[in-house]
Amino acid sequence: MRTLVCFILIPMLLSACSTSRYHMARDTLPEKAALYRSKIQSLPPVQAVSEPLSPRGNADQYEVWGKTYYVDKYIKDYSAEGIASWYGQKFHGYETSNGEVFDVYQFSAAHKSLPLPSFVQVTNLENGKSLIVRVNDRGPFHDDRLIDLSYAAAVRLGFDKRGTAKVKVDLVAPPLLPEDYQHLQVAALSKKDRALDLQSHLSALLKEPVYIDADEQKGLHKVRIGPIAPHRLASVQEVLHKNALFNGIILD
Repeated sequence: MRTLVCFILIPMLLSACSTSRYHMARDTLPEKAALYRSKIQSLPPVQAVSEPLSPRGNADQYEVWGKTYYVDKYIKDYSAEGIASWYGQKFHGYETSNGEVFDVYQFSAAHKSLPLPSFVQVTNLENGKSLIVRVNDRGPFHDDRLIDLSYAAAVRLGFDKRGTAKVKVDLVAPPLLPEDYQHLQVAALSKKDRALDLQSHLSALLKEPVYIDADEQKGLHKVRIGPIAPHRLASVQEVLHKNALFNGIILD
């Protein structure tokens, strides 16, 4: 989140603004803008895949310059039109609101209320150009602005030289919430050593956690996989099938 801190000196009626953690008072073109401009045009598109909700930057509400903003973690549909701006060298290399490092040469964005990270499609309504960006920051904190884009995104959308553009923003992939994940039960075995062997075997095949849930009353050791992100479920089941294991029981 980009914050400008101002100190007002009274009665001298003098004001001075500090850029807080930023070493520049005003934002500018990236230092290597001329060098990277052509490279930006050939950057691969962002793959919009829902990611886990960031532990930072997703408070239900927050305040900037005396105004309160609200974050909708459960939003699934979002579409809005408004003014987009872009931010550059002043913020390059500094942390975004969710704790990542801002890179002006990647396709990212800041939004006041969307959960972090979200993927949105931004369409420049003035020239028809469209781009998917990853929202990992908060802002812009101006009433007339809808979204703040990285310099690279502004270049691809064709408004880096103007500074702002009328855009349409559509949510493509919101972050994953805990209830979005699933667990699979692969086996329920009476012998613990067999369950441990299966756990070890599956752990070598999958990146998802494999664990054993012991049912002492029934004398069973249930081998389970999870949490599994929705977009990974089919891949996990395919691995099980290829290794002569049935697809597993999806647990509620």
